[in-house]
Amino acid sequence: MTNNNGKLPLDHVLIGDCCDMLASLPEDSVDLIFADPPYNLQLEGELWRPNLTKVDAVDDDWDQFDSFTQYDHFTRNWLTACRRVLKPNGTLWVIGSYHNIYRVGKILQDLDFWVLNDVVWVKANPMPNFRGVRYTNAHETLLWVQKQKGAKYTFNYHAMKGLNDGLQMRSDWYLPICTGKERLRDDAGDKAHPTQKPEALLYRVILSSSNPGDVVLDPFFGTGTTGAVARKLHRHFIGVEIDSNYADLAMARVREVVQLEFDPPIFVTPNPRRKKRVAFSTLVESGLLEPGQTLYFGIEGELTAKVLADGQIVFNGQRGSIHQIAKEIRSGPSNGWHLWYYWDEKLQNREEIDKLREIVRSGSS
Repeated sequence: MTNNNGKLPLDHVLIGDCCDMLASLPEDSVDLIFADPPYNLQLEGELWRPNLTKVDAVDDDWDQFDSFTQYDHFTRNWLTACRRVLKPNGTLWVIGSYHNIYRVGKILQDLDFWVLNDVVWVKANPMPNFRGVRYTNAHETLLWVQKQKGAKYTFNYHAMKGLNDGLQMRSDWYLPICTGKERLRDDAGDKAHPTQKPEALLYRVILSSSNPGDVVLDPFFGTGTTGAVARKLHRHFIGVEIDSNYADLAMARVREVVQLEFDPPIFVTPNPRRKKRVAFSTLVESGLLEPGQTLYFGIEGELTAKVLADGQIVFNGQRGSIHQIAKEIRSGPSNGWHLWYYWDEKLQNREEIDKLREIVRSGSS
């Protein structure tokens, strides 16, 4: 949970142009970047609802560009600045709409970023198309890229699987837009920022692509959603925001986040692939299973096998590993650790042999 680079302004907002501010940071110093840049919406005139109320659209000066050429120049500059401070194994997320994301994607590839995924944020409650002349714009696109093709980047696959009820996380995320108490408002009750993103969106980005103690940079910090979520998940953040009013709102918001004491089992999802390898024969050698002991295929299955002294099993006269025999029975790839069961005398029921493997890993056998 410590960061060895004392030159980084951790957990602060730098006020100013993002290219200028990023130039003051050390090269190869941040682990993850999330960017929500101006979309260059190109709105022409005001938008009105059928009941003659005005739509609070994005018409701020920071989203105004004279031409696509000017916008491309702006995009290339900030992406170049981000690339310099991103670690070689770091990744960058950028979000946009159909107005800008294709131009951003092209420039990312021109700058030698390697695209890992595009993710579609499907809005559960999008703003309607009041004129009725186009489809309701109900999604935005996120591009997830790495700085160096082939580098070992962070992807917490099992954490994302946990968020998705034990199923592999897909690239379409169905989440509501920012509303209710989460939406920051000014003294008049109006939106403090027109493009505030929901915390649920940043939660997935930061949890999936960084680890506790990592540094998350947001070059368009706005009202600080990235910082608030980073703090909750025990990451450091660096925000850059050109508008001092937004920066003040953001830091006030982040300070209100109650950060729980860091406890690895709470904030780190174990990766089964990184666990200590244990051979089935170790269970026999350590006495957790005995030669001649019966194994059951499935928790209620009738098929059985016998444990052999050499760490293999025998089923219907066929010898092999727990995986080979399971594969023959199922006629396909099989993980024997989760298919074979032994009889637990204390509990008086069948238990997965994987339970015995965990005993060996913990050193309590």
